[in-house]
Amino acid sequence: MSSGPRRRLDPEQRRAEILAAARRCFGAGSYSSVSTSDIAAAAGVARPLINHYFGGKRELYLEVVRQMTIVPAPVVDALPDGPPRLRLEIGIDRWIDVVERNRDAWLTVIDAAHDPEVEQILREADEIAADRVLAAALLPAHGHPQLRAMIRAYGGMLRAASREWLVRGTLDRAELRAFLVESLVQLLETTYPAVLAQQTSGARGTG
Repeated sequence: MSSGPRRRLDPEQRRAEILAAARRCFGAGSYSSVSTSDIAAAAGVARPLINHYFGGKRELYLEVVRQMTIVPAPVVDALPDGPPRLRLEIGIDRWIDVVERNRDAWLTVIDAAHDPEVEQILREADEIAADRVLAAALLPAHGHPQLRAMIRAYGGMLRAASREWLVRGTLDRAELRAFLVESLVQLLETTYPAVLAQQTSGARGTG
């Protein structure tokens, strides 16, 4: 691969460029089939620079996993003022956009969930996603253990539904969006209150 003079980038820009190249490489192959040389070539950098910024292929791969699965705070911080449903719709739209732009890398990450370190990151991602959903819905992050549990379960359903869209083609993007929005709104407005009512009823029954 021939290239022109290497562009001068600040460390954050260079790091982001390497991450973008790693997403493409891991999306096109698998963890075992991609080498640091492949990623360096795709990013247009010398291989030692990957070790400098990330420590090695494994650390870079796990950073790609985090990037693909953890909802960043700005997604919620940038939501407009408005009713919770509108904020949730916008958040889901942004999430679908990210998955669509990084389809292959996202599927590679989800399919590697049996990897203990990837599994740990996915658990962390589910907790952060619960925080983000509650913030988007204008609800406090703490004091709702049952709701957090249901949002974590929703995260598993979200990943499965997204595979129906990306892999099986049984849902198109608009259908996926409607399913995710309506399921989440139903969870917050109907299912969670029903669970609390059941809990209260059970407490009365044992009193």
